[in-house]
Amino acid sequence: MLAFVLSLFGARLVQLQGLDAPTYAAEAEQGRLRTVTLPAARGTITDRNGIALATTVAAVNVTSDQTKVVDPAATAAVLAPVLQMDPTVLREKLTGDARFVYLAKAVTPATWRKVSALDHPDPDIEGLPGIYAEQTSKRVYPAGQVGANIVGFVGADGKGLGGIEYALDSTLAGRDGTATYELSAGGRRIPSGVDTERDAIPGTDVRLTLDRDIQYVAQKAIAKAVASSQAQSGTVVVYDPKSGDLLAVATAPTFDPNDPGAAPAEDRGDRPLTEAYEPGSTGKIITASALIQEGVIAPTTPIFVPNRLYRAGKSFKDFEEHGVEHLTYTGTIAKSSNIGTIKAAERLGNLKRLYPYLKKFGVGEPTGLGLPGEQSGEIPKPGDWSATSGYTMSFGQGYSVNTVQMAEVFATVANDGLRVSPRLVASTTGPDGAVRQTPAAKRTRVISPRTARTVRLMMETVLGPGGTAPLARIPGYRVGGKTGTAQRFDPACGCYRGNTLSFIGLAPVDDPGVVVAVTLQAPKVAIGGGFQGGPVFKQVASFALESLRVPPTGTKPPGLKLTTH
Repeated sequence: MLAFVLSLFGARLVQLQGLDAPTYAAEAEQGRLRTVTLPAARGTITDRNGIALATTVAAVNVTSDQTKVVDPAATAAVLAPVLQMDPTVLREKLTGDARFVYLAKAVTPATWRKVSALDHPDPDIEGLPGIYAEQTSKRVYPAGQVGANIVGFVGADGKGLGGIEYALDSTLAGRDGTATYELSAGGRRIPSGVDTERDAIPGTDVRLTLDRDIQYVAQKAIAKAVASSQAQSGTVVVYDPKSGDLLAVATAPTFDPNDPGAAPAEDRGDRPLTEAYEPGSTGKIITASALIQEGVIAPTTPIFVPNRLYRAGKSFKDFEEHGVEHLTYTGTIAKSSNIGTIKAAERLGNLKRLYPYLKKFGVGEPTGLGLPGEQSGEIPKPGDWSATSGYTMSFGQGYSVNTVQMAEVFATVANDGLRVSPRLVASTTGPDGAVRQTPAAKRTRVISPRTARTVRLMMETVLGPGGTAPLARIPGYRVGGKTGTAQRFDPACGCYRGNTLSFIGLAPVDDPGVVVAVTLQAPKVAIGGGFQGGPVFKQVASFALESLRVPPTGTKPPGLKLTTH
């Protein structure tokens, strides 16, 4: 019997050492293998000059296999100071039967090197068993709040949640790789062990049309104006009328994309695109373009302006009370007269003839920028107009726009009547280094060059004696613009409450190189678009003209008259 038992043991030993040895060795090796994701580096977002607005840096997630941790309390005591964590909290994370838990996310590589150099308090134990590294990355925004609402931000999973980060997420993301390697009993990588990798493919870089410095000045200027006027919010758009490039798209309040959760959701969107409002008197530039293009009026045409005008059972008035005025059509623009604008628009015979011009200028049409949450505004179809719609639309009420759209309107006038759609992405650079330029912006003829030049000369009087925006003047430059004060629709009450103040200008008048649009929503200190928006325009446009090296033309204004006597 003993011999029989010994023979069974011998047979089993031969099986383990010979026949089944490769199988058990493979299983043991498999237990020591660890496969991790190699995250793809997300593409960098830069301004037009290549300055990084969003970039990715290497980081490490510190993880644990609780079943391999030797003495959680002792391990926590050693590890906590390096990870800057509470030892009690860390001990709880190390205790249990979970094969995978996160201890700390996105620590620096330097911190992980300190962790990997640690040893267990027990001298007989190598390293810190059960503690591992997961390679990852961290999105950082070197410019902080500058351009934040356009650039956007990412979530904890690295996916874009706002702005360009969201709109071009698949372009920026790249493709993750994997790495498989063998670990020692102490959890350290065995240099001579199994080691295979599939490389990650980096994401594509995106170069924007924004200019970081112009964006910075625009954000500072509008933040100051919002604070001084106690406004709900404000926006600034800087537009290159010839190329359609958006050089700045600013809003206040804003947020820091390095810590997006610290700001309310409404401050993380792109208000120049997501906030639709009635433009008010800046819309009179569309009306002026239509009237002059149709040949029904000239800058010097006399307009009799009473204090009240009755049309379709409604009494219309200007922003300020006044006696009877004998203005030229230019004077109605300079003084922003609603009554004068209505009387001028009536020369069309049918006010519905304004509708095609509103559409051609882009009112109610998407900008094509592709950013999330855009509100493209709305303009009622002529068949839906009330008896007063034509009158109110002539001076910028009864339809809605966003700030980028209104900047585009003025850019069309600045560009001799040729509408150039706005552009935000200048080019992309793939992981292969190939640069792909964004196609040129769409161009549409809206009004003739002659009409555009005439309207610009009328706009120049807005900043002159008797105009509504003397505070927008820029020394050495001929500047044209238009103020706006509109009743503001408040969705909270479904009623008109408060105002939208604005000033949109261009310079130089005879060869425009830049358009700057300023809006303030629901200011508590509401004096007028020229008084509160004009200084913002002056500061931003002055800096932009200098940065873009746009020289003064040195020409003199023609001196259009505002009155008939």
